[in-house]
Amino acid sequence: MAKVLLEGALFELTLTRLAAQLVENHHDFSQSVLIGLQPRGIYLALALHHKLQGMLQREIAMGRLDVTFHRDDFRRRNLPLVPSALDINFSLEAKQVVLIDDVFYTGRTVRAGLEAMMAFGRPSKVELLVLVDRKYSRHLPIQADYIGIKVDTRTNEKVKVKWMESDGEQGVWLLTEDESNAK
Repeated sequence: MAKVLLEGALFELTLTRLAAQLVENHHDFSQSVLIGLQPRGIYLALALHHKLQGMLQREIAMGRLDVTFHRDDFRRRNLPLVPSALDINFSLEAKQVVLIDDVFYTGRTVRAGLEAMMAFGRPSKVELLVLVDRKYSRHLPIQADYIGIKVDTRTNEKVKVKWMESDGEQGVWLLTEDESNAK
C-alpha cells in the first residue's frame, strides 16, 4: 500500500511555510523571480506564486523552464523527449532566481535547469526550492535551500506528487515499484 507523506491541511501548511521562508529571505520580491522546472515543478511554482502574491499584494515574476534538451540523458532514451512550452518573458540578468521543482532526487534535472536558464541572463543568485528531498540519492553535489519535506527512500521506491490542476487531487505519496505502475 502507498504511504501518505503529505495531504490535506499538512500539504497546504507546507506550501504556506515555504512561501513564508521565501518572503523572509526575498522581502518584497522586487529583485527576485520564480522559475518552475517542467514538467511537474511548474505546479509547485504556481501554488507558491499564488500564495506569495496573496501575502505581498503585488505581482511577482514567474516563469516555466523546459530542460529537455539540456538533460545529460537526452540521447539515451528509447523514446524521444518532447519539449514542453517555455514561458519566461523577462530577463534573469542580475535577478535572484528561485528555481523550483517538486521532487529532488539525483540532481540531474536541477543541473539541466541551471544550464538552460543561462539563456535568459546571468542571475545574481540562484536558490533551489523543492517540495520533496529524497535524501541520500544525489548524483551531483547540489542541495536545496528550501525543502518541504525530506524522505529516506530506497531505489525501488518512488515519490509521487499529485496536483489538483493535473491530477484532480493533491498530496505526496511514497510508492514501491509495483505500486508506482498501478497509481
